[in-house]
Amino acid sequence: MRTVGIDLAAEPDKTAVAVIEWEARSARIADLRLGASDADIVAVVTPADRVGIDAPFGWPDAFVDFVAAHHRGDPVSVDLGTKAGRQPLVRRHTDRVVHEVTGIVPLSVSADLIAHVALRCAGLLGELAVAGLDVGRVVGSVVETYPAAALKLWGLPSRGYKGVANSARLADLVSLFEAATPGFDFGPYRDLCTASDHAFDAVVAGTIARAVDLGRTRLPVADAVDVARREGWIHLPGGTPGDLLRGACADSE
Repeated sequence: MRTVGIDLAAEPDKTAVAVIEWEARSARIADLRLGASDADIVAVVTPADRVGIDAPFGWPDAFVDFVAAHHRGDPVSVDLGTKAGRQPLVRRHTDRVVHEVTGIVPLSVSADLIAHVALRCAGLLGELAVAGLDVGRVVGSVVETYPAAALKLWGLPSRGYKGVANSARLADLVSLFEAATPGFDFGPYRDLCTASDHAFDAVVAGTIARAVDLGRTRLPVADAVDVARREGWIHLPGGTPGDLLRGACADSE
């Protein structure tokens, strides 16, 4: 099977796309590129079995309702005078679940720099839908991922590896990922992963997509499914990344 991982940025130059081929007890990076436009992504994604994108798929319900009411000129019934009062507007349900499970607080799609990425993601999801992909925001063929949360759940470093100043930590993280995933072949793209955290995060997003395909990620509880369908759902993997290679063997039997 083939998964694609996308570390989506606000602009193409920092957007990375990884294509991973999964076989019995092994996996290899078939393609990895940095600097991908929406057209590039659509072309790579279309033949994939599952796609993981590191970007928010939606906005908090409360934020959407508030903006619509404010736009209409309706009275605002939300307490905006305190940070606590604004929390429902800046945190999605899935963000709160990630915090509860991992201790990591995802960037706010409505009140942080990632908002530009979310806008691009919304447009990209629309293009992928036109191309015939299932872009349902819970368990479609395109799913929302969060590499930092996955790395932490896998017992790997989840912080301090981004940016030029942390290149040594990124190289160490790639080695630790290899050790945790015996049979995973970076091939000629290993140097790119150790040089670019965007490239490595794309690989992690593609690995999470594999976990989704095997049914090894946390899903929303029954009474939160409707909310997740609107706001998006971050897939948190269970087990270890090495388990996904053993799953590949089971698939082939």
